[in-house]
Amino acid sequence: MTKFGLLTPVLSLVPGAHADWERDGGIDDVRRIAEAADSLGYDYLTCSEHVAIPAEGASMPGPRYWDPLATFGYLAAHTTRIRFTTSVLVLGYHHPLDIAKRYGTLDRICGGRLNLGLGVGYLEPEFRLLGLPFEGRGARADDAIRALRASFGRRHPSYAGPCYQFDEMIVDPFGVQTDIPMWIGGRTPRSLRRAVALGDGWYPFAVSPRTAAEWLATAAKTDDWRRRERPLDVILGPPRPIDPLGKPDEASGAVHALLDAGATTISLRFVHHSLDHYLEQLEAMHTVMATL
Repeated sequence: MTKFGLLTPVLSLVPGAHADWERDGGIDDVRRIAEAADSLGYDYLTCSEHVAIPAEGASMPGPRYWDPLATFGYLAAHTTRIRFTTSVLVLGYHHPLDIAKRYGTLDRICGGRLNLGLGVGYLEPEFRLLGLPFEGRGARADDAIRALRASFGRRHPSYAGPCYQFDEMIVDPFGVQTDIPMWIGGRTPRSLRRAVALGDGWYPFAVSPRTAAEWLATAAKTDDWRRRERPLDVILGPPRPIDPLGKPDEASGAVHALLDAGATTISLRFVHHSLDHYLEQLEAMHTVMATL
């Protein structure tokens, strides 16, 4: 069964991908969206991570990023079933046990409703600002994913890898899930290879359905794909925001194009001009979803 999630408004301001009203939006607006999405049966909400955006590069990723921990902790208290997806955590900014502890606490607060969207990171000035090495981040990210597999949801984690080693440590509280979904983000074929080898899902951004289908067809021929014990979740979004209220047939067609490309989960962005308009779009898309 296809799942549908939301790229949450207000929480980030990506150039060309946000509405004017979001600039003044606040947590009460996000809460209303979360409550509506929860009641309508949407699968997840997202929140991205950046610590500080260089002023000269602000037009590239956008200037605003709410913190996922604080945001999801608040939304968890106002919802009952919808999941929370980091979109994405930059692995190079954290020790694996830092994620296991802090996001494990969040996983316990929300009752095991957390997905870990994970990425290597691309914004070199942010790495430098945090005193972290930019070079070699791919290999460190691979080892961090393996370390998270060994530690998330465990009170006595143990791991020995080329970049991270730990043993005889206690992490408490720890996550409810011991097999937490890990979706690997990115916009290159390397991100897909990493997802196939180490992740539960591939969660690309700025990759067209046609390109995603081509990359997936190539990946399906690899040994890593054949060695997988379970299918890879593929989380794709339409290239442009959809308008299920005004153009339901186009919205349905956009979803079908993503499914044809190999998507198992659809990450939605809507045309919207106000909070009320967004809530109406949620309702309208729910109706479209029922016809698919």
